[in-house]
Amino acid sequence: MEDRLTPFVYLELANRTVEEYARERAAEVVALRGVERASWWSNQKPGRTDYRRTIDEFTTLGLYEVGADFAAPNAPSDIRGILFRHYGRPAQGILTGKPTLGLEIVLISPRSEAGVQALRDWADFIHIRYIAAAAVEGLTITTVYENVVAGTPRFLHLYEMDTADAEEAFLRMPRTTRERQLGSDRARWKQWAGHDELVIDYVNSFTRVGERTADRKACASA
Repeated sequence: MEDRLTPFVYLELANRTVEEYARERAAEVVALRGVERASWWSNQKPGRTDYRRTIDEFTTLGLYEVGADFAAPNAPSDIRGILFRHYGRPAQGILTGKPTLGLEIVLISPRSEAGVQALRDWADFIHIRYIAAAAVEGLTITTVYENVVAGTPRFLHLYEMDTADAEEAFLRMPRTTRERQLGSDRARWKQWAGHDELVIDYVNSFTRVGERTADRKACASA
């Protein structure tokens, strides 16, 4: 993720321990056609209540960087799989040269099909733009993906971090963005914080536990 644009990412939201997921499920998926790299991540704040969600909580995230020839597999009952393609706008932020050790996963949908473009314009040109401009320590690059079958969740905002404590960086993000970009203007803050078409499906932070490429054995994070 950290040094290239991945055209598709496949997420698995799993209710398994990260060790069990890595040992059993990740080995199955990484062997599929089109998979370039797999990584597995531990939920840093399961059961968080500061954001509403339409998606059930899960303990482990599997993230697969895949190509156009990848076909999403049938998932077991304790795993939800979602395939996303890169949305046609550039990622925002910086590359630090350090590995991605933490993630903030934000899954959102529009309230109506007619509101898709308005939601994306707000997210890309206001919300993510100000976060990137604030240069929040620990946060590197943010990339937007769209569900290949539309539906819910419609969009993935993938916030990459060069710190393993993604939760700490995530909690600093709004405060730093306000201090460095938004100031004390309440109307500006309100515009940045939400949109009439915004439905938050899921928000949480994850720390990397391990990864493997299609032609290499698994390795644990440093």
